[in-house]
This record gives sequence, C-alpha cells and structure tokens, in this order.
Amino acid sequence: MNKTIAMIAATIAVVTLGAARAAPLPEANPDDVGFSKQGLARLDNFFAREIAAKRVPGAVVAIARDGKLVHYKAYGLLDPAKGTPMPLDAIFALASMTKPMAAVAGLTLMEQGRLPLQAKLSEYYPGFADMKVGVPQADGSLKLEPQASPIFIHDLYRHTSGLMYGGRPDSSSPVARQYPDGIAPAIEGDTQAFIDRITKLPLAQQPSTAFEYGFSIDVLGAVVEKVSEQKLGDYLAANVWQPLGMKDATFHPTEAQRPRLARPFPNDPLTGKPQAIKLLDTPTKFDCGGACSFATVGDYIRFGQMLLNGGELDGQRILGPKTVRHMTANHLGPEIKNNVANVEPHRGGFGFGLSVAVRTSEGLSSVPGNPGEFTWNGAYGTQFFCDPKERLVVVVGTAAPGELRKYYREQVQDIVYGAMTK
Repeated sequence: MNKTIAMIAATIAVVTLGAARAAPLPEANPDDVGFSKQGLARLDNFFAREIAAKRVPGAVVAIARDGKLVHYKAYGLLDPAKGTPMPLDAIFALASMTKPMAAVAGLTLMEQGRLPLQAKLSEYYPGFADMKVGVPQADGSLKLEPQASPIFIHDLYRHTSGLMYGGRPDSSSPVARQYPDGIAPAIEGDTQAFIDRITKLPLAQQPSTAFEYGFSIDVLGAVVEKVSEQKLGDYLAANVWQPLGMKDATFHPTEAQRPRLARPFPNDPLTGKPQAIKLLDTPTKFDCGGACSFATVGDYIRFGQMLLNGGELDGQRILGPKTVRHMTANHLGPEIKNNVANVEPHRGGFGFGLSVAVRTSEGLSSVPGNPGEFTWNGAYGTQFFCDPKERLVVVVGTAAPGELRKYYREQVQDIVYGAMTK
C-alpha cells in the first residue's frame, strides 16, 4: 500500500478539469496574462517534493489573473489513511478563512443601513457593556478595570475589541488562559450560549487600542444573526454563496459532501504528535463566523475574484466597489498597537482592514507583493491572497493543521510571484 501512496505522491495527481466539474473561472494560457509556464511548474515540483517527503497529504491550488485561471491543480491525497487521490473539488475546513465571508455578510447589512460600524456592540448583546479589562499585575494576578470606551462593531471587524482566543502560541497573556480555543464554543452550545460564556471573561485589551486576534468575527456573526433574523449560514447562502455559485460552501457538510473532505496525517510531520481537524467529524451547534465553514478551492477563488472585482462576479453584485475598498484598506491607525505580524510571522508591513490583513508598504514582509494586497489564512492549512495591482487572486487548500502551514503560505507566495513575467 505504501508503495502505491508514494507513487501517487511522486507522480502528482493532476485531475483533468472536466473530470471533477467545470473550472470555477474562465481559463487562460499563462503566457497571455504574464505568467511563465516553467515558473508555474515549480509549484508542481514543490508539492511533489513535499508530498513524497510525507510532509503534507495533498493540496489544491488555484491562481487567477485578470479574472482568468492560469493554474488549477490537485496534488497528492485527499485522505492519507485511505489513499484516496486529491480531487479538484475536495472540500476543506476553512478555519479562519471563514472570517472574510462573515465580514462580507456584515457589510451587506451595513450597505442596507442596518449595521453601522459605529454602533455599540452592547446594542445587540447587552452583556458586552459590562465586560472588564484584565490588566496583568507583577504577581501574575489580574486587575479588572472598566472599559474606557465601548466595543463598537468596527472593533469586531478589525480585531480591536479586546476579545481573544485561548491557547494561542503568540500570546502568553494570563487572560488567554481563561478563553476557550476557537471552535470549542461552537461544538458545545448555541449562539446565545457562546455570547453568555464570552461576556463573563475579561477583555485582553481596552477596546480600540490593540489588534488582538480572537473571537471578534464570531461575535460579528452572532450580530449578523440578530440583525438578519437568520442563521449565519442561511444568510451567507442567500446573499453570498448562492449568487456566486459557491456550490459546496457550508457550515454543515452533508452526507453527500463528506467523502470529499480533505483529511490531515494522524501525526504532525514536524513534531510526531497526534493532530486532527476536529470539525471534520464533530458537528457544530452554531455557525461560528470565525472558524467553522467549509468550501472547495474553486468556491473560494470565486469569492476572492468577487472582492478583486470590487464586489461583483458574473453579473452578481454582492457589495458596492466603495464598500470593498473600505474593507480592504488598513483600519489600524497609529494609535492602535499592530500585532498582525505576531500572529502571522511573514506579515511584516501589513495592517488589518475589515477582517483581512492589508499590505501597507513595500518591503518588510518576507513574501513579495504590493501595497493594497489583502489576505488571510486558516489554521488547518488554507490560504488566500488578492493583489489588486497585479489583478491576482490565489487560493490554496491543504489539510496541514500544524506549524507547517505557515511554511506553505510563504513558499506558495514566493513561487507565484517568481512565476510572473510582467
């Protein structure tokens, strides 16, 4: 069996486009849109090496420029335990790549005059008004202080609410120990149970003072539910996923979809410790906007292309171009502590917009790109980035929940920009 797997890995499972389904965007010859075929072949070689070395089971990569696909390939295995080849329409647990979609849901309500950025969060869920800020003391204890200013909806989009995630490697804060990890609340209870649980905790920062990665977008999703009077997934399906033809996007994979879920190795290739993507086999009790959705790479490149197009794709307008421009501008002013590069080590030179990291300067970052690039990733091994100057959108799906995922993010971006000829 192992020999077969090695052969599959080494030869790269490139599924023909017609086999899985029609391509998610029109296709183009790489040379016609400023890409080198030889340059793009480095992606094939890169994943062949990684798969042969048993560092990642498989991957799906989509690259579009000028709205046209120049690369759309599946590599390696969908399920390493069963030896199933990776199909183009593999479904990935998106983790934090759920966040930009939840944000777009919120922004559609903003455009309707139903959810302004300067609204206080406590207008929707009163418990947030009484949350105290936990200030670590020299003896390790926490001093609880009142909020100097309220949490606004704006703070949720840009992670300046003071809410955080538990168990984050980049934070040693004693506050973090009191917080659950990102998906725990969605597995344990409904939206209201999540709000009740989170509002009893201390905030890690005063609102509007620091980028603190955490449950902000989950709370935004709960606000979307309150305003729209629909579950987040139902609202997204009607207003984003169905209009864009994102056929597999969901919070709750069906029995028919389950055989296409991409699965990780049982042990982390770097540490040898057991690893899992819990959401693959554990249903959620509410649609958590921060971490709980699933989709194919083909679905997500349509979402990214819609944003790159200023809110529209194939005649379906999701947001106005001015709203997208506002979403993808940097919202961390000089008065706000920017911790983006602490969460994502290759994100020097990035600020943060409304749920996406935004490149603000040339240089500084460890990956090539241009100011205006907007991007985010998922903890289970997915990534996307859009570069408006290059009219480029890239989406990668892997089931790699360990630290290796950060290595793939950096390498893929290096290879993609290296393959551009103009």
